[in-house]
Formats: sequence, C-alpha cells, structure tokens
Amino acid sequence: MQPLHILLAEGNPHLCSLLCWHLQQAGHQVWAAETLRQAKTLLQHQPIHLLILDAELSNRGGLQLCRWAHRQCDLLILLLSHRGSEADIIAGLEAGADDYLTKPFSMQLLDAHLLALARRRQRHIPPTFLQYGDLKIDLVQRRVALAGEEIDLTPQEFSLLMVLVQADGDPVSRLELLERAWPDSTDNPRTVDTHILSLRKKLERDPRQPSLIHTVRNVGYCFGLNPPLPQEQKTVSVAAGVSGSGPQRQRRGVAASGEAPANQSIKSR
Repeated sequence: MQPLHILLAEGNPHLCSLLCWHLQQAGHQVWAAETLRQAKTLLQHQPIHLLILDAELSNRGGLQLCRWAHRQCDLLILLLSHRGSEADIIAGLEAGADDYLTKPFSMQLLDAHLLALARRRQRHIPPTFLQYGDLKIDLVQRRVALAGEEIDLTPQEFSLLMVLVQADGDPVSRLELLERAWPDSTDNPRTVDTHILSLRKKLERDPRQPSLIHTVRNVGYCFGLNPPLPQEQKTVSVAAGVSGSGPQRQRRGVAASGEAPANQSIKSR
C-alpha cells in the first residue's frame, strides 16, 4: 500500500496519540485534530487523501464535518464510532462516509479497512492540475499560476476559488460560499464580496471586466471562461444557488458528448 496523507480527527487524546503513532509507523503522513475547527482548517490547507473521523467529535459534530468534507473535499472518509447499531451505521454512510468502524477495534482490523480504502483510491486517481486558458491551478500544492507566473493567494482565497471551480460553471450563492469556503462560521455576505474583489485583482487581466469570476445578479458568483447567459440566470434559485425547475441545461463549456472543451484541459499524474 502506498503511503497516504491522513487527517486523524479524534477527540480522545490517548486514542489519537496511539493511532497517529501506528499510522506513522506504517509510513503514512499524519495530521491530527481534536476539534472540528482544527479538522476543517487542515482539510482546507493540506492535501489529504483520507479522513479518519471520530463521529462523536465535539458532541456528535463529526457527522456534520463528514457531510461538509464529502461535499467539499476529494478524499475518502473512514468514520469511527462507539455506536454500532444498524441505524447509526446507515446514518454515517448517508453522511458521506466511505467506511465505518465501530470502537473498540484492533490495529489489524484498522489496517484491513485502510487497505481496502487505499485500493478504492487507486482506482480513481484525481487530476493534479486544472487549466483554464492562461490560468493553471495546482490541486496538490494548492498553487495558482497565470501565464506561467505564480500568483500568491492566501489559503482563504484558494479555498474560495476551489469552491467556485468545483461548481463547474454553475452560480454559487454568497451564503453557500460562506458555508463551504470558510473554516469558521460567519454570516456576513460582504466577506465574500471582499475576497472576490481580491481574487479578481490577482487573477483577472482587467478586474473591472472579469473573464473568469463572473457576478450573477441577485445570486452570487460563478467561475468559467464563458460568462453566464441571461436566461440561465433566471433559472437559478437565489437561496440555494442551484438550477430551478426549468428544462435541464447543458453545463457551460462542456460538449454534449462529455468531451472537455478546447480551452480547458486537465492533466493527471
């Protein structure tokens, strides 16, 4: 099994220390978190392959973090819990976990689960770079270059950019951006506007006429080489930032056959 980048989010300090030592002895690179806030920050700033998550972290807040990580991050999730009923296991898997392990467990059983998850990961190797015209995004190192020149983004700016990119051209509301891109809870939509302005100054050739980060009136923002069409804006739900009940539309910049457009390419290792 190839070494993994593992985030261990475990509220029991003794168990956390024991698992960290065991995982490091197996050759994995391990980060540890004892709170939801620490875990969420590390997920946003480190290239994590596997999240081992205590479901009881911060008074059962582990399931909330599991849902967030499943939506926001490209990783596998192993949920640990003292609760082993069928209903609890179903709730964990429905929250986004890829596997579920009931406490207490042996290190041999943990290793078997890790090996199974590693095999699953090897079958799906995600891209390491995204290319949008002159803009190149390094997903592993969390770096951005424009026309070959590296752009210095703050961790928060990079997280915001990635949420927009992952929306694949669909508009994202300010409230959803706050929920998905910010490690700490905040309810000020103007925070989003301030960071969008900063991103445009760094990534756009003319921030006053953006070609990548577009404003969608009464909704929020979207990312793409093509600006949103007026009729598409009308079908967007202001509250959720998703398509309305009208006819399903084809995603912008992607051909009906599923082939990538000429001005966007993805490079894999």
